[in-house]
Amino acid sequence: MKILSFGCRLNTFESTVIQKLLADRDDIFVVNTCAVTHEAERQCQQAIRRAARENPDMKIIVTGCAAQLNPQKYANMPEVFKVVGNIEKLSRKCLLEGDRIQVQNILDTDFEVPVITDFESRTRAFLQIQQGCSHACTFCIVRKARGKNKGLPVDQVINEANSFVSNGFSELVLTGVDITSYPYGFNFLLKEILKKVTGLKRLRLGSIDPACMDDEFVDIVASNPVFMPHLHLSMQSGDNMILKRMGRRHSFEQVLKMCQKLKEQRPNFVFGADFITGFPTETEEMFLNTVRFVQEAGITHLHVFPYSVRPETPAAKMPMVEMCERKRRAALLREVGQELLTSCLDKQIGKTLSVLVETQGVGYTENYLKVKTNCEKTGEIIPVLITGREKNELVGEA
Repeated sequence: MKILSFGCRLNTFESTVIQKLLADRDDIFVVNTCAVTHEAERQCQQAIRRAARENPDMKIIVTGCAAQLNPQKYANMPEVFKVVGNIEKLSRKCLLEGDRIQVQNILDTDFEVPVITDFESRTRAFLQIQQGCSHACTFCIVRKARGKNKGLPVDQVINEANSFVSNGFSELVLTGVDITSYPYGFNFLLKEILKKVTGLKRLRLGSIDPACMDDEFVDIVASNPVFMPHLHLSMQSGDNMILKRMGRRHSFEQVLKMCQKLKEQRPNFVFGADFITGFPTETEEMFLNTVRFVQEAGITHLHVFPYSVRPETPAAKMPMVEMCERKRRAALLREVGQELLTSCLDKQIGKTLSVLVETQGVGYTENYLKVKTNCEKTGEIIPVLITGREKNELVGEA
């Protein structure tokens, strides 16, 4: 089988589940879609048509968030064999049997968080600790696509994490839709993992809600060398009025303070963040507040999206910023991020950094900087002398 995955790390994780479910089928092509923006959906539709052209003898199954939200739209595409929802895609029977459209109302359905215990050709393991979202950001439809918040019990998380370490994985990544809303206590879970997962070398988090960054969280991250000095923040804006209109639960001052605390205690800490430009009612001054926040916090890995209207969300009814202006601001913010990333990378030249080699001599430092080395010891953590930079990658010698 073949699979093409769009969007977040959770989709990537679930695509791995699907690959294992359909490993014996060479006639299936799965497109695991994303619906976070209109552009993401457009790219998914293009990929479906391309997959059908290039694989005329394969059955195209469409799943993921876009399929969950608008199954009939994808069923109407002549290239599509079947459409399944976010619950159904984790069942071999649903993927292969039954009606052409199988999509439940995810808001009213309980379902199990899937667990897999090995990842082919990967040196890091992904452990989904949570599913769904209980918040109501005004621009977002994820809750409609992923359902309500539910998590793996703490003991099961610990057992699965220990299994990954026993299977030789050097790095563990906790993932989910909104991991900081883990229903049994996120900070508690982190402390239990650090205490009870024997032999874990590296621990990372998927994207986190900055509202969770309290003093206890900062202490956990700053005081444990197993915790990698890199966080990706679901920030969205650096202007407090826009954050309020987005329905976010943090302020830029709160996040800036926590970023500064982490960098004081671990100077090599690196931050990434998601930002939406041109959100309804955003003025030029509000946008420039976001630019200033990025510069002050030193955000080096930016995911920037011009605001995309999601029907049936509160933001869709707010006064719009012109699309050309949304895109202009996005381009400007990306330029600022690129300058910060380039500066960060150049500062690493001459240093010896710890790198987890993943494939063909390419790996990642503790603070998630990409490095090309002359070593191909896949899965090993090695010291690498950084000798230069090629675009957004470091170059080094083991």
